[in-house]
Amino acid sequence: MADTYSTASCIWALGVTQIIGYGTLYYSFSILAPGIAVDLSVAVEWIYGCISLALLAGGLISPWAGGLADRIGAGKVMSIGSIGAAAALAVCGLAGSTIAFLAGMILVELTSAFVLYSTAFAFLAQTTGTRAQRSITYLTLIAGFASTIFWPLTTWLLHGIDWHQVYFLFAGLNLAVCLPLHLWLSRFARIAAAGPVETEEVSSPMVIGNANFVFVLIVLGFSLAGFVSAATLFHLVPMLGLLGLGTAGVWVASLLGPAQVASRLINMTFGKDLPATILAVVSAIAMPLALGTLALSSPSTAGAIAFAIVFGLGTGLFSIVSGTLPLAIFGKAGFGKRLGWIGMGRLGLSALAPFALSFALGAIGPKSSLWILAGAGLLCVGVFAEVWRRCRPVGSTVASSSIR
Repeated sequence: MADTYSTASCIWALGVTQIIGYGTLYYSFSILAPGIAVDLSVAVEWIYGCISLALLAGGLISPWAGGLADRIGAGKVMSIGSIGAAAALAVCGLAGSTIAFLAGMILVELTSAFVLYSTAFAFLAQTTGTRAQRSITYLTLIAGFASTIFWPLTTWLLHGIDWHQVYFLFAGLNLAVCLPLHLWLSRFARIAAAGPVETEEVSSPMVIGNANFVFVLIVLGFSLAGFVSAATLFHLVPMLGLLGLGTAGVWVASLLGPAQVASRLINMTFGKDLPATILAVVSAIAMPLALGTLALSSPSTAGAIAFAIVFGLGTGLFSIVSGTLPLAIFGKAGFGKRLGWIGMGRLGLSALAPFALSFALGAIGPKSSLWILAGAGLLCVGVFAEVWRRCRPVGSTVASSSIR
C-alpha cells in the first residue's frame, strides 16, 4: 500500500475533483434552474422534474458503476467519468429545448455515478488499506467546500454570462482539471497495488440478526437522508427567499459548506473512535432539528444561520458515514458494489425530492413543506437507531454475506 505522503497527495487530488464534481454536477443546479426555466419558456417545476428523472437514472446505474469500480479499479472509472461529465455538461449548455435539457441532465446524473463520492470512497478502500476510514474522513473534509465555492461562484458568473456558457465553462473544468487528476490517481492505484499487501486487522461490529436485513435498513436510512438533503439543497436559496430572507439567502446558504467542514474537523478531533453506527444516528438527528429551527424562526436571519450550521453539521457527518458505515460493518470485499446499491436507493428516493418539494412549496407553502421534511428526517433517525441496536462492536472479525 501507499505511504503516508502519497496517500495525502491522493486525498488532496480526490478532494479537488470532488469539489469540482459536486459543484458543477450538483450544487450549481438550484442557481441555474430559474434562468433555464425562463429561457426555455417552461415552469420551474418542469426543470426540477428533469432533475428528478435524471436522479432516478443515476440511481439505476449506481450498482453497475460500483461493481465496475471493484472489477477494473475506481481510478479508471473516475477517468472515464470525467470525460462523460464534460460531455454531459456540454450537452446541457447546447440545449435549446426542454427535451434536449432533460437529455443533458440524465447524462449528468449517469456520469455522477462514476466520479462522485461512492467511486472516490471505493478508490480509497482499494488504495489506502487500514487507513481507508480515516482517509474517507479527510476527503469529505476537503470536498465540503464545494457548496461554499460553487453557489456564490455560479451566482457571480450569471452576472456576466448566461447559463449556456456557465455549463460550457463547467464542462471545461471537468476536462482540464478533473481528467488529468483522475488519470494520475489511476497510476497511483497501480503503484499501490504493486506494493506489499498490508495485513489488515478489521474490528467490525457484530451484526445481530440477518446481515442482509441490516443492509436493507442502511439503504433505507441513506435513502431517507438523501431525500431530505436533496429536497433541501436543490431548493435552499429560493426557499430562503420565500421565507423572507431575500438576498441574504445566498450567503446564509453558503454557510453550509463551512459547517460541513467543521463537522468533519470535530469528528476527526473528538469522534475518531466513535463507532460509525452512533455517528449515523447523530448525523440523522441534525436534519429534523435544523429544519424545525428554520420553520419556527423564519424570517429571522439568526434562525436561518442556526439552521444552515446545524444542517451543514448533519450533512457533513452523513458524507463520512455513507462511506465508513458499510465499510465498518461489511468490510472491503465488494465495497464498491455495496456503495452502488446504497446509491441506487438514495438517488431513487432523492429523484422525487426536487419535484415534490417544488410542488409542495407552491401548494402548501415553505413552512408546511419544512415540517414534512422534518418528519422524513425523524423517520431516518429511527432507521439508523435500529441499525445501531443491531450492531455491537466486538474484538473479532465478523464475516457477512455478500450482496449479490
